[in-house]
Amino acid sequence: MRIACLQGPLLAGTPQANLALLDRMAGVARDKGAELLITPEMFLTGYALGASEVARLAEPLTGPSLTLVARMARDHGLAIVLGFPELSEGQVFNAAVVYDDRGQYVTCYRKTHLFGDVDRDQFARSDALPTIFKIGQVKVGLLICYDVEFPENVRHLALEGADLVVVPTALMQPFDVVANTVVPTRAYENQVYLAYVDRCGTEAQFDYCGISCVIGPDGAELARAGRGQELIIAELDLDVLRASRQINTHLNERRPSLYHRLTQGDQAP
Repeated sequence: MRIACLQGPLLAGTPQANLALLDRMAGVARDKGAELLITPEMFLTGYALGASEVARLAEPLTGPSLTLVARMARDHGLAIVLGFPELSEGQVFNAAVVYDDRGQYVTCYRKTHLFGDVDRDQFARSDALPTIFKIGQVKVGLLICYDVEFPENVRHLALEGADLVVVPTALMQPFDVVANTVVPTRAYENQVYLAYVDRCGTEAQFDYCGISCVIGPDGAELARAGRGQELIIAELDLDVLRASRQINTHLNERRPSLYHRLTQGDQAP
């Protein structure tokens, strides 16, 4: 399966401007043979907006912007992952929604690990674990930004059978280490493909890292963006994944009975 990752927008814009960019890039991605287009965290509205503005722009899954994105997925014939603020029962969640290539709703994941005051001031925290869905023959799991920095999250998805972990993010300076070191490690230790898709440019107090990437199960880069707005393309091969798992047998050689403290959820000292 070929996937496309949209790093951007370079300039924080309105939902209308961001939707127009998404529509253009969906066309480019499909022309390049992509079956899946992934956007960054909070792509629809911008990320560092403040609680009142995020609440004003938040939409339910039936909202007008999401209806347009579903139509784009159908019209361009590719699946789309969209980062957006989800309004549900009076709360706002940092969420990512998935539509298939027919424009049908697939799933919505809400961020479970909130980063600093910027997340905690704007969003409610979800307690729901991510689930697996399929795009074509590829089993996919979703996380958002800070979630991937907790090894348990990617391990959970790997044990559930994920082939690809998709991570819309808003990684900001000075945390290049996450995109350059943590993300490749997560892919290798869990024997999955991992697509990490960042914002870029500046917004409020943040200077976003960019450097979005797609990493193979051997930890190698399949695609890597620079610092600006960019569409990167990567090819995922399930035969390569199966061969890698025959060599790197971490999941099969785990010894959960030794990890009592981890499984009991004890607090760090």
